Amino acid sequence: MDNLAVLSLLALSPILLVGVLLAGFRWPAKYAMPVGYVVAVVVALLVWRMSFAGVLAATVEGLIVAVTLLYIVFGALLLLSTLTVGGAMATIRAGFDNISADRRVQAIIIGWLFGSFIEGASGFGTPAAVVAPLLLAMGFPAMAAVMVGLIIQSTPVSFGAVGTPILVGVANGLGGDPAVTDRAAELGLTMPEFVSEIGFYVAAIHAVVGLLIPLILVCMLTGFFGPERRFRDGLAVWPFALYASVAMTVPYVLVARFLGPEFPSLFGGLIGLVLVMFTSSRGFLMPKDTFDFGPREAWLDRWTGTIEPTKAADVSTHMSLVRAWAPYVLMAALLVATRVVAPLKEFLTGIAIPFENLFGTGITTSVQPFYSPAFLLILASVFAYVLHRMNAREISQTLRISGRQLAGTAAALLFAVPLVRILIQSGPELNESGISSMPVTLAEGAAALSGGAWPVIAPWIGALGAFVAGSNTVSNLTFAQFQFSTGVQIGVPPELVVAAQAVGGAGGNPVAIHNIVAASATVGLLGREGDLLRKTVLVTTYYCLAAGAIAFIFIHGVGLNLGTVQLVLLLVALAVLARWMMRKNVPAEQRGPARSRV
Repeated sequence: MDNLAVLSLLALSPILLVGVLLAGFRWPAKYAMPVGYVVAVVVALLVWRMSFAGVLAATVEGLIVAVTLLYIVFGALLLLSTLTVGGAMATIRAGFDNISADRRVQAIIIGWLFGSFIEGASGFGTPAAVVAPLLLAMGFPAMAAVMVGLIIQSTPVSFGAVGTPILVGVANGLGGDPAVTDRAAELGLTMPEFVSEIGFYVAAIHAVVGLLIPLILVCMLTGFFGPERRFRDGLAVWPFALYASVAMTVPYVLVARFLGPEFPSLFGGLIGLVLVMFTSSRGFLMPKDTFDFGPREAWLDRWTGTIEPTKAADVSTHMSLVRAWAPYVLMAALLVATRVVAPLKEFLTGIAIPFENLFGTGITTSVQPFYSPAFLLILASVFAYVLHRMNAREISQTLRISGRQLAGTAAALLFAVPLVRILIQSGPELNESGISSMPVTLAEGAAALSGGAWPVIAPWIGALGAFVAGSNTVSNLTFAQFQFSTGVQIGVPPELVVAAQAVGGAGGNPVAIHNIVAASATVGLLGREGDLLRKTVLVTTYYCLAAGAIAFIFIHGVGLNLGTVQLVLLLVALAVLARWMMRKNVPAEQRGPARSRV
């Protein structure tokens, strides 16, 4: 079969089916993902004529990756339960309440700023796994906590794990192509310098698009989870939201320009966190009213999970703020050290469990158990055991709680990741049809339809890769070369098209299924993945529309062109939406009766 349109639809079918089941029918991921996996296997075998050994190897590779993700989830759950059972969360919550009891302010400081720092240090879904349980323990509804953790996995993601999506994803995705080295030479750059230049373009686009992310975050928080379901309650703190955004993005861009792609999110998040915490403690731009979620008995059942944080939050404790935060500080310090100190990084990454040439297919992967953020989360938990003088009964309780919560997420991830690996591994190396892999086929179909308008489409391809793989790095590895070649073919600077790809890959993280599943597991919120997807898809849509317009303008300038028109229309739409928000609450069917199970 050589009909690109038909092949594109078939390649899309597993993803589309999962999306419909999750968002349309509100199926739990533990049911939707196995169905999607079966469809992916059928399409791979019958249409792509992928070898059975290839399908089996990709499935095993996916299972290995899923176990590593579950390892991270367990670490996050263990740290949360340790700090909760030991009483540290009561002190942490009181500390944030001392700065502001306003949930909007807390969401921005913890989610946007602390989350950006954690993303810069670790990446790979760690921010949501850290931020969501922390917000839960402070009294946020479980679904709201996860939503915040997922939304902030956008702007900082391209420089997560000390720049891995750029240094590994883009660099390796482009590596080996003479056209790329020729372009770098044309610009008078070495290949590392060329990759850093792409990283700067990525940061510049992110800074513009990400300006509104904290404001969007609080509008969604108040509109979906406030006692009155009023989006205007989020708009009311727009000065603080924009200030917090700039506090992170300005150093973020400067670091990308002068230090390279390793540290924009890490330093941007840290500088922003220190600055905003300091000014907030002195009342700068603090809202005059205090927003909260209302009495817990009025919350919808769908908002809550199996973890009851308020019981721990009410524990009387005389623990100091320094002792309470010490495990998180240690975790952050370890994350930075293991990613920045070269000898330590080399030592830890050198301890690996290899899985080579699975079933003779050439598919190879490995597990680095001591370099994983999970190991550092567990170390922080052990440190908390000692520091907080927890006894054997309390330690046993934390392990039971974590293990029980982990079991619920395993089924979804153990099908989601193999599905992803089958799609990515379906290329000509493992099929008899000679057809490009399913994600690349999808991208080729989109490029054939778009022509010179491709820069506004490029971020959507990046988002597609992230949705499928749950990783900006994998999205860049898969599509960077394709995006570069498309830029060359349509006669525009290809490095800017690759930058649009990387930004879109970050914007797609909030809808990545196994990110949603993994983050939900840390707060005991299972079976509600579709509800979250229906919310976070709004952020991804905004991100791709805005990134496409900005990338087009970077290439062609401001004028009567597609990028400028798209940006103007987007701004007008946002202004109209903001005006509507100021006048109207969320529809009644979204609110539902108290404790409704709808």
